[in-house]
Amino acid sequence: MKPKINFERKGNTLNNIQQNIFRTQLILIVTLALFLGVAGILLNICFETQKRDRNLENVAEAIAISPILNEYEEKGNNTIVFEYLDSLRDSLDDIDVISVVDNSNMRIYHSNHELIGTIYDGTSPEFEKGVKEYYAADDVGPSGNQRRAYAAIYDDGGSYKGFVMAIMLMKNIREQTMQILFIFFLITLAAVLMELMISNELSGKIKESLHGYEPDVFSAMYQIRDNILESLHEGIIAINHNGVVQFANNAAVTLLGVKGEVVNRQLDEFCNATWLTHTLKSGEKEFNIQEHSIGSADILIDRIPVKNEDEIIGAIGILHDRAEYTRLMEDLTGTRYLVDSMRANNHDFTNKLHVILGLLQMQMYDEATAYIENITIVQRETISKIMKAVNEPAVAALLIGKSARASELNVRFVLREGCSYSKTDMPLPYEMLVTIIGNLIDNAFDAMNTSEDGYDTEKELLFGIYSRPGAVLITVDDTGCGITAQDIEHIFENGYSTKGEGRGTGLYQVKTMVEALGGKLTVESQIGVGTSFSVSFTDK
Repeated sequence: MKPKINFERKGNTLNNIQQNIFRTQLILIVTLALFLGVAGILLNICFETQKRDRNLENVAEAIAISPILNEYEEKGNNTIVFEYLDSLRDSLDDIDVISVVDNSNMRIYHSNHELIGTIYDGTSPEFEKGVKEYYAADDVGPSGNQRRAYAAIYDDGGSYKGFVMAIMLMKNIREQTMQILFIFFLITLAAVLMELMISNELSGKIKESLHGYEPDVFSAMYQIRDNILESLHEGIIAINHNGVVQFANNAAVTLLGVKGEVVNRQLDEFCNATWLTHTLKSGEKEFNIQEHSIGSADILIDRIPVKNEDEIIGAIGILHDRAEYTRLMEDLTGTRYLVDSMRANNHDFTNKLHVILGLLQMQMYDEATAYIENITIVQRETISKIMKAVNEPAVAALLIGKSARASELNVRFVLREGCSYSKTDMPLPYEMLVTIIGNLIDNAFDAMNTSEDGYDTEKELLFGIYSRPGAVLITVDDTGCGITAQDIEHIFENGYSTKGEGRGTGLYQVKTMVEALGGKLTVESQIGVGTSFSVSFTDK
């Protein structure tokens, strides 16, 4: 089980995303609801007031011009007039009182019949003929505070005869206003509840999209992830399903040889995008794919599709600088050469000890002494010759070990006359130089050991290394079986070998390193005679 890392920040009272969203939404909703509610109420009250005034004015005007009032005056048919005005008042929900006053301020009709025939002592309306014949105003009457509309009564000759009042009591107006407020309150409450339900659902989906993490935790994880990815030597680049770059660390930008920002750009804008868009189509994971078409470095690529359930939504490319692997390989190769050299020297030393032991047992003391002196001189001369010719310790140590290995394999190791190498003439990475020389010599050993002539033919390996300012030449010649014309076209291919499976990487590695250093590798071979490799480096 993976250990659980707690990213939660202590002391944060708003640590839960749902609480944060709920509180934020609640404040926004209540504020908005209050604003809209107050604005709506004010607009509605204003609209209702205007509507009420128009209605009162229309009723007062309609009564003022009604012929039934003339019947009242001319015929004295009070019953008909009273019944008409009573029924009119009863049929209108927003009219509480109708009152008719003549030009002598006598109430000739009032909804409260007890006031009929009494003197009207309230506010006398002021009319302007043809201009202001009806209007609404607040006033106080026998029934209390009220909103009333006045309308002037004129006879057929145009003489002023009195006025009509259509009245609505303020207490009823307040009741209507409270009803409006209650309706708006219910609407606001319903809106708040609906918004809270929506915000709760929204916060749940947001948290689900964040994989259950709180925003501050997710932000901390993102910063840690970003720091980790930027600290890697491997380049990491991610694209979406449209091929747009979503992330690229500095190492990826460097390996791709891109200048400027790459995020939110199409991958094919700055490199051959097929090396990664291929994964969007195949949906397969691929590792250690060699790619020469991007950037200036020899790059190995891991390609991984990004899936949401079964749908491919993007791809990630992990770029490895092959030089890093080469350095590791060189370190391991150097260790292998050291072990081989020690083993060869140990085997050769054991054989020499057996010879010395035999001479001593045969009491041939002078011969034993001469043998010891001879092998010491030979060993000293070989080492001295190599050390004088090569002033790079790693390369010299390799050649000494290979000479011992040649003796074990019954191969005559010859250092060509005139060899001289100085690392100051042309500085080459000694790790890569050791790998190149070691692989070429090992290839020569293999070629001579697989020769059908066995021990009947002298096996000889001639090695040469020469340098001058700005140039280095390395030659390896063997007396092996040679390489056919058909095989020689493929010997530098990775995995190609005539010696069985699991071989065929040495010469490919040599060619790759030589080309990486800007050098040139050539080979000549003749069946039954041998093979010659030469490697040259020059300053351009």
